[in-house]
Amino acid sequence: MASRLYSDAGCGDSMADLFKTLLKAARLTRKARPLSAAFALGDAIAPPGRPVRRPTSKPKTRKVSHSRPRRPPPGSFITDEFRCAHGALTYKFYTPLGSPRRRMPLVVMLHGCSQSAADFASGTGMNILADELGFLVLYPQQSHSANFARCWNWHNPAHQVRGRGEPAVIAALTHHAIALGRANPARIYIAGLSAGGAAAATIGAVYRELFMAVGVHSGVARGNVRSIRAAISAMRGDTQTRPATTATRPIPTIVFHGDQDRVVHPSNASAFLRDLERSHSGPLVTRSVGGRSDKGRSFTRKIHKSSAGDVLLEDWTVHGGGHGWSGGHGGSFTDPSGPDASREMMRFFLSVRRRR
Repeated sequence: MASRLYSDAGCGDSMADLFKTLLKAARLTRKARPLSAAFALGDAIAPPGRPVRRPTSKPKTRKVSHSRPRRPPPGSFITDEFRCAHGALTYKFYTPLGSPRRRMPLVVMLHGCSQSAADFASGTGMNILADELGFLVLYPQQSHSANFARCWNWHNPAHQVRGRGEPAVIAALTHHAIALGRANPARIYIAGLSAGGAAAATIGAVYRELFMAVGVHSGVARGNVRSIRAAISAMRGDTQTRPATTATRPIPTIVFHGDQDRVVHPSNASAFLRDLERSHSGPLVTRSVGGRSDKGRSFTRKIHKSSAGDVLLEDWTVHGGGHGWSGGHGGSFTDPSGPDASREMMRFFLSVRRRR
């Protein structure tokens, strides 16, 4: 398994570079090329940031090194490891079939507790949908060493802010995936189930310039949870863990929750609307639509728009649904009877572009 190191800037050894340059100059002198030797020495002793003048009659051709990773072939589902200053993650990355486009959207999918990236991919069917609609899918995978149950640590303050912990690693990995898949940086989205949904809500909020929209399935809205005890209270429906105010308007969000969820109380879904209302977004225009899935599961879909017509929040209540990905199958924590959450999230995501 290959490993790649993400870094914001490179570094070098100036003394080693100088020594190499002096040796190069000596070799050029012995080969009766004193002009080239002088240029090499000039490069070595020039003050930093000051360009070295060269004769225009004999321009020097330099080879440019491209460190951009090679894009995986269509239909490939690769596994790799990513490392950066904030940590390391194994991940899976899917490149869809049948599309030669170079700037496809990218969706980051965060699994729930006890799941793996492969399990989550199978259960949500996102790779199949990617072939149909033409988008890339990144599946970061939590390690047992970071959390014994393989949960994302959304309840821990060390993993709730920008530039630290899991949000920083996943943001860096997302940038790596953008380069790897030649993704469209204006169409990057993040979604998750349960603990992954709570983590997606946090990461989308603290990296709002990177992610255009968030999908949360059976998760907890970003709040003031700072411990496992507070996380359990929130999962049980304790609304006292919610903050009094929200300073900024949340990015566009789509929420799915079963009203018979026994793991994360269904009342957590309403917290997303309360956060939107606390953000002083102005009056909301709300429309409620009922429906039934192909397999007979009823649902209620509430759409909350701004006065300008922008969809800010879409809230799906799956009636009779438990703690599982609605419409999913073939993996753990799935609900095959429900409406297709993967398809509806992608419809929502692809309607959202970078805000001007």
